[in-house]
Parts: sequence; structure tokens; C-alpha cells
Amino acid sequence: MGSCTGLHYNATGNLDVNCFIDDQSVAERTMDKNRLFWASRRGMLELDIILQTFLEAAYDQLQPAEQLLYQDLLGCEDQDLFAWLMGRDIPEDKNTASIIAIIRASQRAPVP
Repeated sequence: MGSCTGLHYNATGNLDVNCFIDDQSVAERTMDKNRLFWASRRGMLELDIILQTFLEAAYDQLQPAEQLLYQDLLGCEDQDLFAWLMGRDIPEDKNTASIIAIIRASQRAPVP
């Protein structure tokens, strides 16, 4: 099974994505949209709203490596997700922190 390489943080701390994944690896790791909606349903209404809104509005614009980070995020515990998404805690893992930041940024209203 292939893996995504070239996922790293630049000097400013932003995630740079240089994904070198063959098509078969992408197909193996990428969930279809219906499965993602189902996996984004959690035990907390607040998480359902945040995750499903993100999935509808922003997921398709993510880079393939970021989509994989979102899919991996769905394996986390609800209590952790809630704390991270509410800004009460910060994930220790940089990749998890990156996708949490992307989700939180997508929830903010655009500044006119």
C-alpha cells in the first residue's frame, strides 16, 4: 500500500502538501463521500454540525493529503474532537492540529 510523502511544515508553521500518491493508493485510502458523512456523525450534536458542515462546504477543496488527515481525524474520541474544535485544547500531533485548524477556520464567517 502506498503512502503520502512530502507532507511537512514550512518555516512559518503552515502545512505544505506535496503528495506523491499513486492512483491505486488514493483509491485504497479515500472514503467515498457517503461513508464520510456517516463517519462524521458522532455522539454529540455539536460535533455533527461542525463536521458535517465542514464536509459539505470545504472537504472537496482540500488537498488529497489533507483529506486523509480528515479521515484519520474521524478515528479520534468525541471528547478530544470537541475540546480541539472548541479551542479548549490543542492536539499534540502536528497533523491532527493542522486539520483541526483547517476545520476551525472554515467555521468562521468571512470578513467583509
